[in-house]
Amino acid sequence: MSKVISGFSKRSKQEKINWLAENYFEKNAHVVQILQQYWNSDEKLQQLHDDFIENTLSNFYMPFGVAPNFLINNETYAIPMVIEESSVVAAAALVAKYWSTRGGFKTTVLGTTKIGQVHFMFEGDKEDLSNYFTKNKAKLIAATASITANMEKRGGGILDLQLVDKTDKLANYYQLHVTFETKDSMGANFINSCLEAIANAFRNDQIEIVMSILSNFVPGCLVRAEVSCPIADLGGENPQKFAEKFYQAVQIAQIEPYRAVTHNKGIMNGVDAVVLATGNDFRAVEAGAHAYASKDGSYKSLSHCTITNGIFKFWLDIPLALGTVGGLTSLHPMAKLSLEMLQKPSANRLMEILAAAGLAQNFAALRALTTKGIQHGHMKMHLQNILNQLGANAQEKEKITTYFDGKTVTHAAVVSKFEEIK
Repeated sequence: MSKVISGFSKRSKQEKINWLAENYFEKNAHVVQILQQYWNSDEKLQQLHDDFIENTLSNFYMPFGVAPNFLINNETYAIPMVIEESSVVAAAALVAKYWSTRGGFKTTVLGTTKIGQVHFMFEGDKEDLSNYFTKNKAKLIAATASITANMEKRGGGILDLQLVDKTDKLANYYQLHVTFETKDSMGANFINSCLEAIANAFRNDQIEIVMSILSNFVPGCLVRAEVSCPIADLGGENPQKFAEKFYQAVQIAQIEPYRAVTHNKGIMNGVDAVVLATGNDFRAVEAGAHAYASKDGSYKSLSHCTITNGIFKFWLDIPLALGTVGGLTSLHPMAKLSLEMLQKPSANRLMEILAAAGLAQNFAALRALTTKGIQHGHMKMHLQNILNQLGANAQEKEKITTYFDGKTVTHAAVVSKFEEIK
């Protein structure tokens, strides 16, 4: 039987579920039950969620947690985090408390500009194209006037427009390279609308517009977060040895791409969790961060470390295109709650908060790796997930959790202990 269907999007939610259950699941009763149990009992709220995307069937829940005690530029924050990885929130909270007694996180926004491009082909004389662009540059910017008016009132808008020759990379290929300031808006729709207006005003019989689209590579939208203290204040049995191993671990991530990717993934554990909680675009943030890590021609660590004159310093530079108005940030109740928890930050302040969360997560991972090992804390947190998978009851969970206190947790060991108790 053919599983191709026409007009799927026009069917009701229940009809879509029934069709999927009949065609893609052997026992379809549980499919309907599982999907429906995650519907929100508030019909108005559920409709809001249904309208976010097409063909909505249900809601996919993720844990919403909080990491308190983040001292950022002398102001204390409780940071909302949405993530399923068991140890992330615990690690962020632990490190936040640790650095709160050592001066906290210092953050600085280094830039806020974003980029959009009109990609086009032109086979004629380069000088003719250059003259045409120069003659019409003001007209191209004027073509966006109705779109940029409100943004300009907030201090944003188009900052620059350049003609870029890329014919050495691809025959007949040129760009209109546009720089934007979007203030507290992430600005994707704004940028794309401006680009399309510019493209329409620029095209002629010789210019073939290929596409007009923003770039998620935003090296000009950059934030720095750092922590520092005297090495003696790092604590532990041998703070000097710890600082040196920590420094070596960061240096390895600077020169070894296989390590750098995992190193940066740990940073993004913290960043993405806050991006999701605040209704921002984690795919755009991920793409931009990893592109920035490769900007020098090889993939490197986003964080850096120095030990100079007895001072330990650890910092992170990361591009973050974020918004605190528009999109899901203004629609999703939990996103709005997250921003309220963060004291209704500007986009710049949100950049600083996310950078601090990423740096905290990176510090936690490197501290674990260079001391007890990453699995010690991770598997301890993962213990409850294993017990839930095994179907352990409350009494069994308590016994097994007590047994593994101070012991190394492995999946096999937990299963063995569970079977012994059973």
